[in-house]
Amino acid sequence: MKAVRLHKAGDLRVEAVPSPGAPAPGWVRLTVTAAGICGSDLHNFRTGQWITRAPSIAGHELAGVVAALGESVEGFAVGDAVVADSRFWCGECPACRAGRRHLCERLGFIGEACDGGFAEEIVLPARLLLPVAPGIDPAVAAMAEPLAVALHAVRRLAPRQGEPVLVVGCGPIGGLAALVLARDHDGPILLADRNVARAACVAEVTGGSVAALEPDALRAALGGRLPAAGVEATGSPAALGALIGAVAGGARVALVGIYHGRLALDPNLLVEREIDLVGCHAFTDELAEAVARLPELAGDLARLIDRQIGLDAVPDAYARLLRGEAQGLKTIIRPGGVPA
Repeated sequence: MKAVRLHKAGDLRVEAVPSPGAPAPGWVRLTVTAAGICGSDLHNFRTGQWITRAPSIAGHELAGVVAALGESVEGFAVGDAVVADSRFWCGECPACRAGRRHLCERLGFIGEACDGGFAEEIVLPARLLLPVAPGIDPAVAAMAEPLAVALHAVRRLAPRQGEPVLVVGCGPIGGLAALVLARDHDGPILLADRNVARAACVAEVTGGSVAALEPDALRAALGGRLPAAGVEATGSPAALGALIGAVAGGARVALVGIYHGRLALDPNLLVEREIDLVGCHAFTDELAEAVARLPELAGDLARLIDRQIGLDAVPDAYARLLRGEAQGLKTIIRPGGVPA
């Protein structure tokens, strides 16, 4: 079968590899119908930070159709449409036993701990699969995993009723966080991104307003106020520093980006202005909620897709995304071919 494998930092190849074959007991073989390119995929390609086995088929955001069941698998049948939980947890450490699998002491992710979804087929533990409502476009279903990350970030942010929220970075997670806020929060949503076209796309879908990441511009947009909450989704230490300087005293800032570099920050800014920085990693139980909300959000999610591509186009897509040229949120891979 055809697959996209990461051999080392900067070395991504489209290759012919053996099909996974019959699934082991407790595992399921899927025909991959769609997979999304994530910012963490790009980060791992650039840095090699999470390469624990190589070569490995990349991709942890995926939808598929059940092709075969291993022994003892219950609750699924051949032909079922599913999405995958990206987290590969141990189930034994204190965090797992407490239900905090995203903080597992031995946590890995699909595409790193095991082969991922940038391939025609994949085998996964049945425990990682969730059924999808019939009729959901696979490209939309593949966005369930990043939608769960966005839901978790907004839940951690917990903006107070009516307060303005500033989302910095209109990539997949920032844009989806803005979509969640548009549906679940009653305060103004401001969007800041260097990519003007992408910010405009997110604003059009969510009803948010594009603003400069600068206090005077934000005050002008909010009638003299500064945002009382913020989401930092760029992974840029400079952007985080600017966001801290652009929110009101007492603000809460959710950090959900994958960072490149370290932050030079005077902690007195946090102390004297009582600003909370809240780390947000993956998700807890939000994937089930994300899947349940796919029918209501399907139209908006489809509008946020940048483009759909085949497996052969993945290396070029990585290069384009690293250049910051996307106009939408998500590039979706269709291993079986791009629909006409």
